Amino acid sequence: MFLRYVFDENLAQASYFIGDIDSGEAIVIDPARNIQPYIDLAHEQGFNIVAVAETHIHADFVSGARELAERLDVTLLMSGEGSDDWQYTYLENYSHALLKDGDEFEIGGVKFDVLHTPGHTPEHLSFIITDAGFEEPFAIFTGDFVFVGDVGRPDLLEKSANEAGSSEILARQMFTSLERFKQLPDYLLVYPGHGAGSPCGKVIGAVPSSTVGYEKRFNPMLQHTDKDAFAAVLLEGQSTPPNYFAVMKRVNRDGPKLLSEADNADRLPPLVLRNALEKNATVVDTRPRDEFAARHLHGTLNIEHNLSFALRAGDLIDYELPFYVITDRPHEVKRDLQSIGLDNLAGTFKLSTFSTIERTSDIPFESYESQTPQQLQPAIESGDVTVLDVRRDDEWNAGYIAGAVHILLGQLPARLADVPEGRPVVVHCKTGVRSAVAASILQANDVDVINMAGGYDAWQQSQAEAN
Repeated sequence: MFLRYVFDENLAQASYFIGDIDSGEAIVIDPARNIQPYIDLAHEQGFNIVAVAETHIHADFVSGARELAERLDVTLLMSGEGSDDWQYTYLENYSHALLKDGDEFEIGGVKFDVLHTPGHTPEHLSFIITDAGFEEPFAIFTGDFVFVGDVGRPDLLEKSANEAGSSEILARQMFTSLERFKQLPDYLLVYPGHGAGSPCGKVIGAVPSSTVGYEKRFNPMLQHTDKDAFAAVLLEGQSTPPNYFAVMKRVNRDGPKLLSEADNADRLPPLVLRNALEKNATVVDTRPRDEFAARHLHGTLNIEHNLSFALRAGDLIDYELPFYVITDRPHEVKRDLQSIGLDNLAGTFKLSTFSTIERTSDIPFESYESQTPQQLQPAIESGDVTVLDVRRDDEWNAGYIAGAVHILLGQLPARLADVPEGRPVVVHCKTGVRSAVAASILQANDVDVINMAGGYDAWQQSQAEAN
């Protein structure tokens, strides 16, 4: 048997390519929208991809299942469990089978046993695989059910899809699913759907795989014996999910666009950028935050193109409206945006566009200042500035600056009216990264803003040193 782990660092998302060497058949579990890595693997290793299996309807990335079905005519093996509201609606156009608990299927000589493991979502499945010629299974693909050191969050349907009361129900179902998981052989390898950095869990471990025995011994959520206590601990402290999760659930249920249907995002001339800014269109500047802070076009949004780019973009860009991007890496940016379904990219501009705009347009360039907590403390203590905290709820609950206004970064564009007027705004997050994005939002809306260098961590350190 051939097994390859395919990991998207931008979303901390894992998919798996499994091939049966004797038959030459292969399957992909939980494919990302960019299916080229799987096609390349099949070509390099001499496999024919015949099927795709999904553990559940994903909320954090666009599935590549439909793309593979369209390109390669594979069979889609999807969950038939769960509620009527969360069943795939696009499968009739493709070869498919709906899987239930206890079902089996084979790819060549590799056998897959299907387990219904609700808790993260109602329809969630896990797959136990047994290699050809062996009587005992060797691994379980757990999707967003069991992670390394953590388990899937049960609150996304309620928070992202407005399924009132579902968090408590799913938390209790997760307990039951874990009791079943504990009965599996300790030696069974565990291959989860996410690694560290994914918002689909609280404290997901950084290593790519584990074993059932290790998780039974060391995963804190597998130590509980009381369902009520387990549900309370699991639900406590779950962060607010990114805004785009609500979109992804519907997209993956109903079938995402094919990449051939997405906008081409051609390079555009400076005149278009000027017109876009004059019409208050969303224009994302992907430069590093220090470069943006030093000099940028008024009205632009700064989302640095790094490993957090897709998460930030999904939290802040309106899925219903066209938007533009300033970048010298258009292909990489477009790929990352498409991974979370931001397909309305109307075009991109080179960084050299700045010089043309400066010569030919009256759109102003501007900058914002960063100051240390020591520099800012007198103004904060005197009330001469408004302190805006854009951290997550769990971070805020652990401590905050007295008198600060708390608005999550993803909620800031819709809650600008809640930012007090009449004073400069000092914005901060934990380390100064998210607050740089917030500073660009505020300045684009004509707010006098200062970014706190080092964020709340630096503030706490300065207070400790002062005492």
